[in-house]
Amino acid sequence: MPKLGAEPIRRAALVKATIETVGEAGSLDVTVAQIARRAGMSSALAHHYFGSKDRIFLAAMRSILSIYGAEVRGAMAMAQTPHERVRAVVMGSFAAGSFRHEAIAAWLNFYVLAQSSADARRLLHIYQRRLRSNLMHGLRPLVGDRAGSVAEGLGAMIDGVYIRAALVAGDPDREAACELVLAHLEKELEVHQ
Repeated sequence: MPKLGAEPIRRAALVKATIETVGEAGSLDVTVAQIARRAGMSSALAHHYFGSKDRIFLAAMRSILSIYGAEVRGAMAMAQTPHERVRAVVMGSFAAGSFRHEAIAAWLNFYVLAQSSADARRLLHIYQRRLRSNLMHGLRPLVGDRAGSVAEGLGAMIDGVYIRAALVAGDPDREAACELVLAHLEKELEVHQ
C-alpha cells in the first residue's frame, strides 16, 4: 500500500524530470522510461500517474506556466504606474524561473505540440490571452487605441526571444532579453507622444 501523500511528490518529480529530460534532448523525442528513470521510478508508475507522455508533458507545461504566472504577478505587484506595469510584465517574462535552458526548450516544444494537440493549443491560447491582457492593462493609458497592436508586438517579441534562446547553446542572457523587448516598448511609447 502506497504511503499517504506520495502521489503529489511523485507527480512533481515526474514533472521536474520531464522538463529536464526535454531540455537535455531539445525535443519531445524522449520516452516515458527516460523521464521515469530520471525521476527515480518505473515507467509503469509514470503511466499510472499520467497515462501518456503527452499528458506528462502537458503537466510539465502547466507547471512552467504556473511558475511564469507567479513571476509576472510578483513583478507586477511592485508596479505603481501603467508604464511600470508593462515593464514588469516584460521583466517577469524573463525571470530566472522561466527563462532557463530547460524551460525554454520545453516552451519551444510546446509550440510544436500545440499544432497537433488540442490540449496543448488550449494551454497556449490561455498563456497568449493572459500575456495580452496584462500588457493591454498597462498600455491603454499610455498609447490609447494602439494598445492592441503594441501588445501583440511585445508578445511576439517575447515569444521570439524565447525561440531564439532555444537555439543558442549555454545559459540564456536574461538581461539582454529584457533590454531588447524594453527598448522596443520605449520606441513604441515615443511614437505615441
